[in-house]
Amino acid sequence: MSPRDLLLAMLVVVVWGVNFVVIKAGVSEVPPLLLGALRFIAAAFPAVLFFRRPGIPLRLYLAYGLTISVGQFAFLFTAIHVGMPSGLASLVLQSQAFFTMLFAAFWLKEAWRPSQLAGLVLAGAGLALIGSAHGVSMPLGGFLLTLLAASMWAAGNIVTREVGRHGPVDMQALVVWASLVPPLPFLLLSVLIEGPGAIVDALAAFSLRSAAAIAYLAWIATLLGYGIWSRLLSRYPANQVAPFSLLVPLVGLTTGWVVYGERLQPVHFAGGALLMAGLAVNLFGARLMARLKRVG
Repeated sequence: MSPRDLLLAMLVVVVWGVNFVVIKAGVSEVPPLLLGALRFIAAAFPAVLFFRRPGIPLRLYLAYGLTISVGQFAFLFTAIHVGMPSGLASLVLQSQAFFTMLFAAFWLKEAWRPSQLAGLVLAGAGLALIGSAHGVSMPLGGFLLTLLAASMWAAGNIVTREVGRHGPVDMQALVVWASLVPPLPFLLLSVLIEGPGAIVDALAAFSLRSAAAIAYLAWIATLLGYGIWSRLLSRYPANQVAPFSLLVPLVGLTTGWVVYGERLQPVHFAGGALLMAGLAVNLFGARLMARLKRVG
């Protein structure tokens, strides 16, 4: 990877890691489901005017938008709104890699490698440790909602694989055009769950902080982040790019501590270490075993 692209990869890590404290700032003033609607309205307009719509079936736009956008962020925003620490959310959300593996085995009939099973066991133990430490600093509901967000991200990954069967697709254009799907479901959910009164109150008290949070989530985390990530994936093998996502929780945990004073308990560190070890085994285990066999 060239030095320039390496810097771009690190930029994405920082952008996505900071994303979690921005979400916390946003949901402190705007109801989470309404925040989701505003995020994707800002992500779609005016960007759709500058990107050609990818030629994939409408059902895939709907599936992508309802899983990786509505499902993931409805649960994640609500989790942080009810008290899930932003740093821990960035860590637990990485369990999406293992939900993806489970869903791929079920829907795509993909076989598991021994390294993937070992990674799944390690990550499961880590998540169990993190979940066991629920309390005032981490409500159990927030933890479970973050796991649901991870599962929705994973479901979106399966949809993305289906998109790939339609030939080369500009993923940034897909993100932009699929952003037309979430606003209406988010608004309907906001009306039904948060209530019209909460929507009116939030819009009446709309502040520069709320506007900045929405701008960051829509233009920086979504359009810039996914745009760079898609470009890197188009230029380098996925197994060379994907490991950078392991650094996102490091930035998320650090910014959560610096901005909001979020402190982890020892059990959180232990659980996080097991989860990240599971991710590393899942990413690198097969290649390491193959190399050891060649050496042996």
